[in-house]
Amino acid sequence: MSFDLSGKTALVTGASAGIGAACARALAAAGAGKLVLVDIERAGLEALDLSCELSIHAGDVADEDLWAGVERDGDEIHAAVLNAGISGAAATLTNMEFADWRRVMAVNLDGAFLSLRTAMRLAAGGASMVLTASATGLKAEQGVAAYGASKAAVLHLARIVAKEGAARAIRVNAIAPGGVDTAIWDDVPFFKDLLAKHQGDRAAALAAIAQGSTPLGRFATADEIAQQAMFLLSDTAATITGTALVSDGGYIL
Repeated sequence: MSFDLSGKTALVTGASAGIGAACARALAAAGAGKLVLVDIERAGLEALDLSCELSIHAGDVADEDLWAGVERDGDEIHAAVLNAGISGAAATLTNMEFADWRRVMAVNLDGAFLSLRTAMRLAAGGASMVLTASATGLKAEQGVAAYGASKAAVLHLARIVAKEGAARAIRVNAIAPGGVDTAIWDDVPFFKDLLAKHQGDRAAALAAIAQGSTPLGRFATADEIAQQAMFLLSDTAATITGTALVSDGGYIL
């Protein structure tokens, strides 16, 4: 797969760690002239060692003022990975606090709307965009009503905006990972218990979950998801738009 971003600008949200950081590294390696990086953690963004010009915007992706600032900068966007998200507290619907529901929706859905709106406003003709959704937006699981519903909405948002952008040859797709070894697990209560059971061995704890939940018996790495996002952004996927690439080791089967 060849993907040349020489002299072009890409936008990445949730870029300080995990999938977002892996995508930022991959885009820089593809020759991006400039990366517009967004995350609530400024220190993580500033710690990225990337071989291109950086424009850092630290703040909440659900804050409309943050995106007004990105738009004022006026960078023409050729590629975007809209990845920012949180898992939220695990709870059944009857035990879920409305504040927890709203926080997940604000980051995962409002943030996707605001970031995609800005990306589309700044997009060059022929630009390509990928939104990070989740396999939980496709498969119902107990205890993740807010997260799963927010990611299902992101999947449909990508389809709608793919139609809207087609006249300008702008492609919009989603990627729906299953389990990925990122820090998002650290806020999941059952994972903390499992980690203690495995004497703090993170790899062993994740492997135990993967072996019990996926036919392939493994989770993806952030770098693997980044390379799959790069495929969707590249000209190799020139006729692919409005779809979701499910990368879950068979979890939804």
